Amino acid sequence: MNTFAPSTPWVWVTGSVMVLSSAVSQAQSVPGRKSVAQRIEALEQQVNAQSRQIEQMRQQFVDQEARYQELERSMAESARSAPAPVTAEATPASNAPAESGARPVRVGTAPVVDNQPPAVAPLFDQPGILTQPGHYVLEPSVQYGYSSNNRVALVGYTIIPALLIGLVDVREVKRNTLTAALTGRWGLSRSLEVEMRLPYVYRSDTAISREIFTGSANEQAFNSSGRAIGDIEFAARYQLNQPQGNEPFLIGGLRFKTRTGKDPFDVVTDCVTRCVGNTTGTGLPLDLPTGSGFYSLQPSLTWLLPSDPAVFFGGFSYTHNFKRSNVSRRVLAGEQEFIGSVKPGDVWGINFGMGLALNDRSSFSMGVDLNSVGRTKQNGVPVASSARIQLASLLLGYSYRYSDRTTLNVTVGAGLTRDTPDLTLSVRIPMSF
Repeated sequence: MNTFAPSTPWVWVTGSVMVLSSAVSQAQSVPGRKSVAQRIEALEQQVNAQSRQIEQMRQQFVDQEARYQELERSMAESARSAPAPVTAEATPASNAPAESGARPVRVGTAPVVDNQPPAVAPLFDQPGILTQPGHYVLEPSVQYGYSSNNRVALVGYTIIPALLIGLVDVREVKRNTLTAALTGRWGLSRSLEVEMRLPYVYRSDTAISREIFTGSANEQAFNSSGRAIGDIEFAARYQLNQPQGNEPFLIGGLRFKTRTGKDPFDVVTDCVTRCVGNTTGTGLPLDLPTGSGFYSLQPSLTWLLPSDPAVFFGGFSYTHNFKRSNVSRRVLAGEQEFIGSVKPGDVWGINFGMGLALNDRSSFSMGVDLNSVGRTKQNGVPVASSARIQLASLLLGYSYRYSDRTTLNVTVGAGLTRDTPDLTLSVRIPMSF
């Protein structure tokens, strides 16, 4: 390919000679009857046309040279950011000349290894992807929960199975809980992140029942509510492995829950003395607590297994609730009723699910969350009215990546057992910085 460059003057000389030679030959072919001035004018026109063509070719060469340099810069930047290529030594054939020694030949580029777990629409408290080192995530969230429960209490004795002498207490309780929280996560390294969660809780309960021991035939609604800061939580998560092939990502977690919320033993209960023989009280709290009243520690293990186009995930957890001693509760008229030591039952949990990417911005997840809560103990003895509780929820989640830094996560949960909230709805907006 012949090119023209301003730095090679012999090209311009050669081109000019060729142009002049061509012009002279064409001028000589003009009939003799034309004057010398006409022949000179025709020659000048041809020279000007050739000059314009040369200028166009020179401009094309300059443009191509600029594009070539830009391509070289792009390739150099890509080579600096990419891992070292895999090379192989080319072995000369037996019939090749001896002086053609072995030289490195590029046969491929090592794939970029992503040591971070895949991102899925979060369903449970623990997210599936760790925060990058040196970055942090602020996640405002709102969660709404609704549950209803019917209780029938038979107070009396039976003469025959079909006849009851006494009172029947039918109580229906409807609970609404709204929790607004701000969660912050910081990436300390590629495998470790820490988290802090600050919740604010609003609760509203409505109990519809008859006052027991009064013989009233009319049902009444007793309303109570509470709003205050909830239990602040601190957590840390660590990626335990660097999976190869079809191995799952393993993430260990540790969560500590404080009791900064309003204590259940500090709210006033509408009772006189342990609600036994009370003919005027309802046995219900006049205002509702916003915290559990106990410290707890929860170790957990989460696994994620990418299987294109889906991601399977799950986890195991164990929550230990610490015992409180010398506990008293407040009853009507400001009296204190001594209870003793209280130890809530520990909780065993398991969850599993599947996430599916719909496109490059959105994903859909579904899963099941199971928890088994042990019996509560008072003064070292299980409370007679307590029993092991089984909680189960079916969760559906949707995630939409609004931008490179902001994501919208929506989770809907349905209770599968009578002790589980009937409905939970969570909206989270994690923002990365």
